[in-house]
Amino acid sequence: MTEEPGRTPARVVVADDQTVVREGIVMLLGLLPGVEVVGAAGDGEEAVRLVAELAPDVVLMDLRMPRCDGVEATRRIRSEYPGTQVVVLTTYADDASVFPALRAGARGYLTKDAGGDEIVRAVHGVLSGDAGLAPSIQRRLLERLSESEARPESRPRRAGPPEPPDGLTARETEVLVLIAEGLNNTQIASRLQVSTATVKTHINNLFAKTGIKDRAQAVRYAYAKGLVRPPGG
Repeated sequence: MTEEPGRTPARVVVADDQTVVREGIVMLLGLLPGVEVVGAAGDGEEAVRLVAELAPDVVLMDLRMPRCDGVEATRRIRSEYPGTQVVVLTTYADDASVFPALRAGARGYLTKDAGGDEIVRAVHGVLSGDAGLAPSIQRRLLERLSESEARPESRPRRAGPPEPPDGLTARETEVLVLIAEGLNNTQIASRLQVSTATVKTHINNLFAKTGIKDRAQAVRYAYAKGLVRPPGG
């Protein structure tokens, strides 16, 4: 992997309770361009403290840790330090692990078989507003969405599409829904058969109309307005 000219390395904190794993991740990332490990934590409590002290761009967060697990640490970091993103890096890819972490505010989710380049891409992806999800997690989210849509009780009971809130156009609302479903700008452009520049224009417009600051807020806004159902909701 080559570093993009002019790209500032992302400042990262690694949180994992297993010393060998934690030190291995730190060593691996130290060999790769595009990231700078600024701290390492042995549990969620320490991860929150390091975020307060170091203000990193991203925390690579294990889930099952003592004192404060990764989901609770993610929730606290995203609530108290919204300038720091969280990418889960864990052994577990089951629904009971994935969906609570995403609901807590994690913007990425990787399993520990991910390579160094994949971790770096996920880190920079979440900083660019994309979801840094492993392909297996993306498939699981799509499966969950399909399962939800297949259940009669999960289908919307309205006759037509949702009424666009806050002066949004129908297309801006459509883009908002796709953001909430986890699609990045390129995927949205492909789905709507428009250019990525057009997608960015729609996103800028809907952010301006609603006061949304980032994609995480867009997801919460879409849930609050009833445009999409939260996973497991």
